[in-house]
Amino acid sequence: MYRILIVEDDHGIAEAIHRQAQMWELEAKCVQNFREVLSEFSQYQPHLVLLDISLPFYNGYYWCGEIRKISKVPIIFISSASDNMNIVMAMNMGADDFISKPFDQSVLIAKIQALLRRTYDFAASVPVLEYRGAFLNTGDNTLTYQGEQISLTKNEYRILLALMENKGNVVSREKLMERLWETDSFVDENTLTVNINRLRKKLDAAGLKGFIATKFGVGYLLAQS
Repeated sequence: MYRILIVEDDHGIAEAIHRQAQMWELEAKCVQNFREVLSEFSQYQPHLVLLDISLPFYNGYYWCGEIRKISKVPIIFISSASDNMNIVMAMNMGADDFISKPFDQSVLIAKIQALLRRTYDFAASVPVLEYRGAFLNTGDNTLTYQGEQISLTKNEYRILLALMENKGNVVSREKLMERLWETDSFVDENTLTVNINRLRKKLDAAGLKGFIATKFGVGYLLAQS
């Protein structure tokens, strides 16, 4: 089932879209905290975002830009500010479509379904994992923190992926070495230690100090801030 994230501060409109989406067997979620739209986005992992322009704290253009830093998920703007300047601005920020308010619910659903078909019939969903504001895009193996992209080697990516897939849990050294063996190269205990230390230095330099913690005699886990 496709997941739709609704970023709309008008409760009536948001709930109407939510109900209509469910009628068409689409899963939907309305954003609750408009200060933390990107966090809710990363937790929900939607296949499509409906985004209003006028929002509390930060406008839709801001959130569109933030989402585009970490994901290529389809974005449809829904707004009463439908003059040419706003439509052009939305498209330039990375939107895929723009629907003017007031709109017919059936037209909105038809546009959503068409965009979902175009996007996911030809390409798989690209999940993004998030922890402490760092976003790991499993589609292109990149890590983004505070808008900056951190380059990762293949081994560093596999280590970080294993840790972020198991947030809150210790990943044993044996499990991490198994992940690194997937690169078709032999990895021993010393090689794993070297890769962990290099990854830690990169994360520290990017501002993610103490991101990886050691559980002595067992393995590693993502550290709480």
